Amino acid sequence: MPQILEYAAVDGLDAETFLREVVAPCRPLVLRGLVRQWPAVQAGGVSAAAFGEYLARFAADREMEAFIGDAGVAGRYNYSDDLTGFNFERCTMTLRAALERILTQPRNGETVYAGSLSVAHFLPGFAAENGVSLLANAASPRIWLGHASRVATHYDAFDNLACVILGRRTFTLYPPQAIADLYVGPIDHTMAGQPVSLATSAAANDPRFPRFAALRDQALTAQLEPGDALYLPKLWWHQIEATAPANGLINYWWDAFSSGPDAPHTSMLLAMIAIAERPQPERDAWRAFFDHYVFRSAGHPLAHLPVEQHGILGPLKANYGRIRAYVMQMLRG
Repeated sequence: MPQILEYAAVDGLDAETFLREVVAPCRPLVLRGLVRQWPAVQAGGVSAAAFGEYLARFAADREMEAFIGDAGVAGRYNYSDDLTGFNFERCTMTLRAALERILTQPRNGETVYAGSLSVAHFLPGFAAENGVSLLANAASPRIWLGHASRVATHYDAFDNLACVILGRRTFTLYPPQAIADLYVGPIDHTMAGQPVSLATSAAANDPRFPRFAALRDQALTAQLEPGDALYLPKLWWHQIEATAPANGLINYWWDAFSSGPDAPHTSMLLAMIAIAERPQPERDAWRAFFDHYVFRSAGHPLAHLPVEQHGILGPLKANYGRIRAYVMQMLRG
């Protein structure tokens, strides 16, 4: 498999360069050793117990949800065979209790996974000692803890910087354009909010997923050690395998190029109800209009007119509110 390119000059990487050379190209990159100096990483380098003691300094007495898998699951959290449920239980406990169970040998092969926990809520004070200068203040960290596990292939609707702080992780990536060959499950019946690929969790050459066979060998992989980070652009599909007995990761989600509160995913859902089941010739016609006005494959749609005549197609910063008000008026009928 081809490997993800590594960024060669992490020590000299500043926020402006990161945005221009890493985020804007929308290409996944490993940032080797980006957070190796974090106190959390240093504690984990001593022992898992020292890592636990460090986190316990910040742990709030607040309950959260954890996934509990039995020995048969082996840390591979996914749907049940009939897709109506899941192969794990959801349990409520404090972060401190989850951490104690994760840092000890699994009981009867049981595995525990606690993910997407707001650091501000569950570990107040942690971010002040463990921070990344590459990101805007709006990017709030989240923590993921667990035994050895494999999270099903999914995507994020935001830019993602994932930093390994304990254990090891293997990321397997597929580009957004691979979506049709990944055989994605339901978008409204999910394990943790995002739809997942059914094909990547199945046995090789599963006859239910014939198109995935050609895609499997095109995956990008990255092996991350404590202190390493991976930048994942929006919509890149990724499977995450944590391979050590105990594992920890901090990630940051943010939208690097947002112009306002409206998300592209919302636009896609609206387009589904407005366009998806119209006749194919009409869908083809709307595709041409989307390409022209939204994706702008031929450049700005009014490039042939003076800028002062561009109207709401002028600079988005100046016209965002006008377009949004126009859309909301139409949605209200």
